[in-house]
Amino acid sequence: MFGNEKSKGSRGAGGVETLIGPRVVIRGDVSFSGGLYVEGTIQGAVVSDDADGAAVLTISERGMIEGEVRAPHVIVNGQLHGDLYASERVELAANARVQGNIYYKVVEMAAGAMITGRLIHGEAPPKQLPKPEVVKDVPKNAVA
Repeated sequence: MFGNEKSKGSRGAGGVETLIGPRVVIRGDVSFSGGLYVEGTIQGAVVSDDADGAAVLTISERGMIEGEVRAPHVIVNGQLHGDLYASERVELAANARVQGNIYYKVVEMAAGAMITGRLIHGEAPPKQLPKPEVVKDVPKNAVA
């Protein structure tokens, strides 16, 4: 009744373990596992521990990251200036502002979210363009 799957959300982690407060500015790379909630600013890369496939990074409406992000689950409702690599899921809330490419497996985007960059599916093979046709030399005075 109270514990259905929809109310638990799609985050896949037990909850927030680390909070970067709204008045905090971190200059440097951050490595984390579990849940990381950013209300402040991080100027550097944010990378989850490789062993933690359930790590969740949440950027709040007031939060900002200036650097590359790599995590299985990423929820953006603030600003991200850099490329985002999500091995599992990306959720872009209404106030999300992303300047960079997003590499994803699954993406959910709310109305109002903005991306200045490309969405690139992680499992899609790169598109191969057909080889150009070889055109035989045509005499200059020939009419086609």
